[in-house]
Amino acid sequence: MPVMPVETLEALALKPGGVYLDATLGGGGHAREILDRLGPTGQLLGMDQDADALQRAEEWAAPYGGRFRPVRANFENLDAALEGAGVERLDGALFDLGVSSHQLDVPERGFSFRAGGPLDMRMDDRATLTAAEILHHWPEEDIADVLWKYGEERHSRRIARAIVRERDAIRNTADLADVVRRAMPPARGRERIHPATRTFQALRIAVNREMDVLSEGLNAAVERLAPGGRIVVIAYHSLEDRIVKDLFRERSTACICPPKLPICRCGHVATLRIITRKPVTPSEAEVAANPRARSARLRAAERLTEA
Repeated sequence: MPVMPVETLEALALKPGGVYLDATLGGGGHAREILDRLGPTGQLLGMDQDADALQRAEEWAAPYGGRFRPVRANFENLDAALEGAGVERLDGALFDLGVSSHQLDVPERGFSFRAGGPLDMRMDDRATLTAAEILHHWPEEDIADVLWKYGEERHSRRIARAIVRERDAIRNTADLADVVRRAMPPARGRERIHPATRTFQALRIAVNREMDVLSEGLNAAVERLAPGGRIVVIAYHSLEDRIVKDLFRERSTACICPPKLPICRCGHVATLRIITRKPVTPSEAEVAANPRARSARLRAAERLTEA
């Protein structure tokens, strides 16, 4: 099920007949909500780097005909993908970041610690880096840095030490989860999440270079927005949310000169107006129905000027 569907549609302020981009198609939950409200002349490009997501879209998108166009691309190739699709201007763009429910639920993808899947975690099977490469070949210090930076794991060094020590025994995701669990100190009180959650998150982000390509994708989408077009981003990780927040703030500021400079010399022009001064979060009822939504943070902005 899509996260915060009502809030997302409200933030997008859909225009019937408009051209929109779902940059993280996934299972198509948000895409279908958008298409149902765009009218007979509206168009949606559904972008994903995961071939499986696009293949599944062939079935659910059939009733929409030519109003839906699938595009396989990574955030860093977003501008080229839009160019290839013949799209000059967008009336709105949606980024629902992170891993999709389908990817988590298919053990063969290696995203979940609840089954013994392969040590893969690639969203794009054309990529070369896998979780196995990191776990079996990277130095202990580099693994610890990944766990700390992308998983905000307090016990990163302890876990990295255990991973390197037991490398030969880590054959699948269940083995990895067990090594992490045994490496963790005894829990104080009742833990809300599985002890391997942050480790798996960090490895997934590193494998897919998620933080590296996010800014590129967001900036490319903003440049394609028509005046009045909206960009909506749902983040699940504090680092992702910070990237979105900082980018929106910079692009909505008229001057980015150092504070002590008496006269503006940057020539910077604000291109966005922030719609959400504070991030929108899911309701308690939604989190109860869909626990995976608990960390979601939605931010939205509107294009001010022509590119």
